[in-house]
Amino acid sequence: MTVAELAYTPEIERETRPILERVSTIIPPVEWPIHAPYIAEIMRLKRERNAVILAHNYQVPEIFHTVADIVGDSLGLAMEAAKTRADVIVLCGVHFMAETAKLVNPEKTVLIPDMRAGCSLAESITAADVRLLRERYPGVPVVTYVNTSAAVKAESDICATSGNAVKIVNSLDAPRVIFLPDEYLAKYVASQTDVEIIAWKGHCEVHERFTGEQIRRYREGEPGLVVLAHPECPPDVLAEADYVGSTQGMVDYVGRRAQEASTSRIVMITECSMASNVAANYPQLDFLRPCNLCPHMKRNTLPKVLHCLQAMEYEVTVDPAVATRARAAVERMLEISRAP
Repeated sequence: MTVAELAYTPEIERETRPILERVSTIIPPVEWPIHAPYIAEIMRLKRERNAVILAHNYQVPEIFHTVADIVGDSLGLAMEAAKTRADVIVLCGVHFMAETAKLVNPEKTVLIPDMRAGCSLAESITAADVRLLRERYPGVPVVTYVNTSAAVKAESDICATSGNAVKIVNSLDAPRVIFLPDEYLAKYVASQTDVEIIAWKGHCEVHERFTGEQIRRYREGEPGLVVLAHPECPPDVLAEADYVGSTQGMVDYVGRRAQEASTSRIVMITECSMASNVAANYPQLDFLRPCNLCPHMKRNTLPKVLHCLQAMEYEVTVDPAVATRARAAVERMLEISRAP
């Protein structure tokens, strides 16, 4: 079926009505005739291809809340990808995430809706940079954030996410650790451990734009505001936050606030869609929503997901020589993450 053949027919309306009822407070019903034909055809093709759709928390609501089978942060998607029985994995995120899914599922077909969905942080460092650092600091273990290419992961000893970085660093039992490539996450890890951290000057273009002054202005207008910040933010932002944690950590924190029946307003200092997607699950909480968009995450759209499954493109592959070493670094991370 081509895009031109898609139409919002009575059959499509009936077929997608249960989904609309579930997401009507998230996706405006006036938009449904546009989205529904894509959603119906994507769901059909998922069954036909034995495909699963993994969506990062930064995805637009019409992907995140309708066609995605598994949602989460980088670590959560990597762990779930390792368990899936599907033949095809569609990764609605950015390229390094699709590479990671391929590393832990070498026998499966991994697709990404837009091959241009990159990451400023991943592009801030190369495998050659890591090799030069090893020459400069011989014998010092290298911890690589998962927001990196497979080639960079292959040059590291172990991977980490923002949610497990401190645990990973401490597990190495080393006095010094090279932590790549996010400078702000490295500084946060250094503040949480006695290990000397050697950092790289990579930054996320979304999180680095927030400032401590911006947080203070929010608080001036919102007494009692609860500020949650991702450790990829600059140190002055983290100093103003009530909670600092990973994407999943922030989700869990919001869940606890909801259970406590707290009425304080919450602001999540991270990508735009993250707050929208979390807020949808907790209508009893009030969210202030600053908005720094990730242009790479937003390359994924329903039409592109549909094309991905129709044409079985764009496939993400990793050179076998690189994959073996990169996979070892990811699997070491997953093993430690699963440990108590």
